[in-house]
Amino acid sequence: MNKIDLKNKIAVVTGGAQGFGLAISKRFIESGATVVIWDIDSIATKDAIKIINSKKCYAFPIDITNYKKVKEGIKQVLKICNKIDIFVNNAGYHGINANTWDYPIDEWEKILKINLTATYYCCKAVVPHMIKNNYGRIVNISSNAGKEGNPTAACYSSAKAGTIALTKSLGKELADKNISVNCVTPAAAKTRIFDEMEPEFIDYMLSKIPRKRFAKVEELASLVSWLSSEENSFATGAVYDLTGGRATY
Repeated sequence: MNKIDLKNKIAVVTGGAQGFGLAISKRFIESGATVVIWDIDSIATKDAIKIINSKKCYAFPIDITNYKKVKEGIKQVLKICNKIDIFVNNAGYHGINANTWDYPIDEWEKILKINLTATYYCCKAVVPHMIKNNYGRIVNISSNAGKEGNPTAACYSSAKAGTIALTKSLGKELADKNISVNCVTPAAAKTRIFDEMEPEFIDYMLSKIPRKRFAKVEELASLVSWLSSEENSFATGAVYDLTGGRATY
């Protein structure tokens, strides 16, 4: 494993108690950071603390679709850690598979709120603090679905495309400050999100990956760790693919 220096850095990882988020949290701890996990699943949050088993890891159940709760969460982190250097917007929800014209409106709104609006809420809440400190690294976890669009997953694809656009816009707005904003567009990985998908849809995604396998959570964690480090002092507003050759642009 390559050494990435995150010593003395304070990181918040949403959806950090499972899947990609848990792998990112573990890699951050191994790299010297103090990590605050946010996850709506209170049981998974407690389990993550046991799995990571570090005095430098905190975890709180937070509903990031509630802006008031997000602001309270930021205050809580600052009270404990005094600063926030790194913020990873990883929490996500895929939802059901259905043709666009059959898609339930309430499900559409839920997917957009969790994957896009909540990311905006978190950025809105943490950026003023980063500006004040003249330092910050924000990494948004998008998806290759946001670049290519997946059939029967129009809402998830749209939300992830929005995450890419949000990243580019915010990156430009903060380009004259020591704050970088980037996003990663992974192919699917075998995480709990697979439980929300039809088997046929999972087979479809795998068939599109030239490496003929899904991403490993550790591979994403490695890339996110570098993007969150001081070494990444120039790249901002950028999209980093992790698709096993699937990405076409």
